[in-house]
Amino acid sequence: MFSKETYINRRTRLKKAIGNGILLFLGNNESSMNYADNTYFYRQDSTFLYYFGSDYAGLTAVIDIDDNREIIFGDELTIDDIVWMGTQPTIREKSERVGISDTRPAKELQTYLQKAQAQGRRIHYLPPYRGGHYIALQELLNIPPSRQQEGVSIDFIKAVVNQRNYKSAEEIEQIEEAVTISANMHIKAMQMIRPGMKESEIAAAVTEIALRDEGYLSFPVIATVNGQTLHNHHHGNIVREGDMFLLDAGAENRMHYAGDLSSTFPVGKHFSERQKEIYNIALHAHQTAVAELRPGIPFRDIHLKAAATIVEGMKSIGLMKGDAAEAAEAGAHALFFPCGLGHMMGLDVHDMENLGEVWVGYDGQPKSTLFGIKSLRLARKLEPGFVLTIEPGIYFIPELIDRWKAEKRFTDFINYDKVEKYKDFGGLRNEEDYLITPEGKRRLGKYVPTTIEEVEAVRQ
Repeated sequence: MFSKETYINRRTRLKKAIGNGILLFLGNNESSMNYADNTYFYRQDSTFLYYFGSDYAGLTAVIDIDDNREIIFGDELTIDDIVWMGTQPTIREKSERVGISDTRPAKELQTYLQKAQAQGRRIHYLPPYRGGHYIALQELLNIPPSRQQEGVSIDFIKAVVNQRNYKSAEEIEQIEEAVTISANMHIKAMQMIRPGMKESEIAAAVTEIALRDEGYLSFPVIATVNGQTLHNHHHGNIVREGDMFLLDAGAENRMHYAGDLSSTFPVGKHFSERQKEIYNIALHAHQTAVAELRPGIPFRDIHLKAAATIVEGMKSIGLMKGDAAEAAEAGAHALFFPCGLGHMMGLDVHDMENLGEVWVGYDGQPKSTLFGIKSLRLARKLEPGFVLTIEPGIYFIPELIDRWKAEKRFTDFINYDKVEKYKDFGGLRNEEDYLITPEGKRRLGKYVPTTIEEVEAVRQ
């Protein structure tokens, strides 16, 4: 937890930005897996953490701007709770740590909000993303789930985004810790992988590191020889000599700040010549993107420059043709790079995705509907304090290749006959996390080997 003053200042800035009304913060409750007492790993709502710091289930908060009140609602533990969960600070004690002295039982929240509604006062709430949120909004505000999204407060969203997008020095310290833990996960995987192992052994080893450092995973581990499937959470394959292994894994530290790294390495001691060829094209795109990072440049431009770099590389081995910039602008590169170059990162690995990419990554501007570009989560001009990922990749997805070839898409740019020979290649990417500084950028956390020479040195 940060200092009391940090949370007080955050709430003060938020109240000033919105101006009037009541701000409703729905904390997360426990969520059951297969029966009531067998719950998923608990994770507090990130916006609740940002403004109130309390990492406990069953809390809701209100900032009443008009009446200058800040209240946390919740119920104290019963003796039965203590038997199963142990002694914890009281809600008042938790609240005083972040500068709030007004705490009330959970049952009083509905009365408080209904009184405000009867007075015609505006109640701001953020987009619900859990079933429990929808139920709570229905009970508290009498809004049916089908209408809750249309009642979301855009003013509230924009005010939160305009605070959380800019990371303070103390937040950057936390993120850097999470990234370093994440780096240790990747280095461990590079060191231990051997032909004959299961993907699940690698997934287990990197998860152990996240837990050992008193954190957790920032997202489910991707550990696979089938890197062409972008979010592949299956870990059932045996890895073999000649395979490439793609690991996308990150840690969340004790303060719930995220790291997010990807690496690709051979199962044996060396990449094959064909693997080196594709790997170096993706690495060049990565390095090109990093070199462009600085305040004032639209991230969409960097994405397209990385995409054009991939096109140039594919041209050099006969898989593509034509003008690289034109191919990228038209979306032809998306046969091999169908996703975005990167995304914001902070308390969420895809920071504030629940608030909407159009606000977080696009500053309110509409997103493209073009395949590939539409998956770009960040496009806005970069500013000091932004923390983001850089993760271009190259993927040979057989089903996508077959469809585009049958549809004769982008035949001015793609040599399908030669692409056919790579349908068994798989996919690869490397990913790093960067802070935008007033002078340019800074890579966060411990370095993970990236070049072919560095990766193969670890594999010896």
